[in-house]
Amino acid sequence: MKIGIADTTFARANMGAAAADEIRRHTSIRIERYTVPGLKDLPVACKKLIEERGCDLVMALGMPGGAEKDKVCAHEASQGLQLAMLMTNRHIIEVFVHEDEAKDDKELAWLLEQRTREHAVNAVKLLLYPKELERDAGTGQRQGFSDVGPARQ
Repeated sequence: MKIGIADTTFARANMGAAAADEIRRHTSIRIERYTVPGLKDLPVACKKLIEERGCDLVMALGMPGGAEKDKVCAHEASQGLQLAMLMTNRHIIEVFVHEDEAKDDKELAWLLEQRTREHAVNAVKLLLYPKELERDAGTGQRQGFSDVGPARQ
């Protein structure tokens, strides 16, 4: 088995390195990495990781900027990732951290690292331990910021 990591040079932190480090903390599974310039390059990178490099699951890591055009690009990239999943019948874990989610650079750096690492754990669970995810169903898990917990009546 193999996990692919597609990341971008546009992100303001090395999300690919954080993902690989976290995956290695939980398993000795092989990792393939493919770095591209920007968000809209991620769908083809993920598809290539699956079809050409034999990855069983891929993480797509990116950081959209805060401008409206960046949000449009993120939406287009997300749609491309959905299509790539349907075309390959493989999971692609989209890990986007929008620049305007954080109040300053310190919080942004923390969020880029935290969300990436938490989703890397999710990728390992999805591929190797799906029953662990099933146990967490409906518990309001969030990657990055605090979990919100289940809805109460």
